[in-house]
Amino acid sequence: MERTLSIIKPDGVGRGLIGDVVKRLEASGLTILAMKMIHMTKTQAQGFYAVHRERPFFDSLTDFMSSGPAVVMVLEGENAIARYRELMGATNYKEAAEGTIRRDFATDIEKNVVHGSDAPETAAFEISYFFNAFEINPR
Repeated sequence: MERTLSIIKPDGVGRGLIGDVVKRLEASGLTILAMKMIHMTKTQAQGFYAVHRERPFFDSLTDFMSSGPAVVMVLEGENAIARYRELMGATNYKEAAEGTIRRDFATDIEKNVVHGSDAPETAAFEISYFFNAFEINPR
């Protein structure tokens, strides 16, 4: 079993898409082990996205991610990272496959509703950024 982090970004929360995203996660067979609503500060968003610090989009990304509440979740399942990334769709929603979360709900490349870990090492860092061991259902 593999774990990954999922974030419903501020645009998804603000547009009332939490239920739609959770329904797709559960329908795909991924199990939600932990979930909470947070509102990151700019500093917290900068820490989470530190790997992108030198990228031109870093400031707008961290401004956006600290602009409102987000829902963070720990997902578990066989090949959870790849399965969730497939369910999310391409970062650029215009290139995302039909039926993916981003294709169906995103409004631009940054406001693309969801975030997901891209590798096991990234997932471990991202999960521990938002959750301690007592907050994750051991199943």
